[in-house]
Amino acid sequence: MTRRITRRTAIAGLSGTGASIAGLAPGLAQQGPASGSITLMAYAGIFQDLYTKHVVEPFLKKHPGVQVKYVAGGTSAAMLGQLRAQKADPQIDVVILDAGVGLIANREEIFAGVSKTDLPGLDELFPQATIQSGFGPAVTFDNLVLVYDTTKVKGTPTSLAELWKDEYKGKIGLSAVPNIQGIALTVMVAKMLGEDHTKSIDKAVAKLGELAPAVQTFDPQPDGYTMILNDAIIWATGWNARAQTYRDQSKQRLGVLLPSEGSVMQINTINLVKGSKAKPAAAAFMNYAISAEAQKAFTEAMFYSPVNKTAKISDAALGRTAAAHIDRMIAVDWGELAKVRDAWNNRWKRDI
Repeated sequence: MTRRITRRTAIAGLSGTGASIAGLAPGLAQQGPASGSITLMAYAGIFQDLYTKHVVEPFLKKHPGVQVKYVAGGTSAAMLGQLRAQKADPQIDVVILDAGVGLIANREEIFAGVSKTDLPGLDELFPQATIQSGFGPAVTFDNLVLVYDTTKVKGTPTSLAELWKDEYKGKIGLSAVPNIQGIALTVMVAKMLGEDHTKSIDKAVAKLGELAPAVQTFDPQPDGYTMILNDAIIWATGWNARAQTYRDQSKQRLGVLLPSEGSVMQINTINLVKGSKAKPAAAAFMNYAISAEAQKAFTEAMFYSPVNKTAKISDAALGRTAAAHIDRMIAVDWGELAKVRDAWNNRWKRDI
């Protein structure tokens, strides 16, 4: 069974910063088939494996004149650091990273603008995919979850409050700010406590400070999913798409919890680096990445919620994405969160 994703409500409330990106940048329209070599920087690990198989390789078959080198980046913040270091002489053409960091890069003039002339596929995207006005669109939607070892956690947990139970002391791994997982967790804890994160995070910071002694690491390496499966920890923060994939690979040992208190939608954007020496080929890849074909393939491979509203996704896959739980997502404005990222980082360092 497949269904056409046409309901706008599937990703409503993702961001208050969406806006049309048509006509806001010089055209990169190419004459004839794309050709040349581009360097793509995006996430490492299982993301790289599946994105290469389901997006990069099919693109190369359609564009035999283009070569794509995949550079595995670290976190979005780490990728931004690399881009800053290369700003005078960019070595990367296309970057996939989270929207909060992307908005910072836009302000620093690291990314170039794009328009419908460059990416005709923009017309097929959900409105919320245009979070970066005039710049690269969303390429995936996801949400924060808690992951846990089902062999060591009794029953079926439902609440974020599980983390504060005494039996898990020293067995928790949290990805701290500036990692976007830390930002999202702060928002979720604030919601759990009835606090409006747009006005204050005092209660959330205090509550996370209470949890800190029980945390084994604030930088799970290589990631929380692997640490759980290697018996190093019992609980960790994670992203739904990766968690669903690891759950299948671990034969259900890895549990995935979408807390009853709600979760935060995460947006990955695909961006053209300003000063790229292969703009036509880069634009061709970006346009393919947001196409219905690529979106369907990657959603069904790794459970990221699609950004293309014309993609026909199987019910089984769509039901495991963020789109299936949109009513439980906490509304956030990533543009505003980008402005307070440094302040929140300082609060975590000082008080958590």
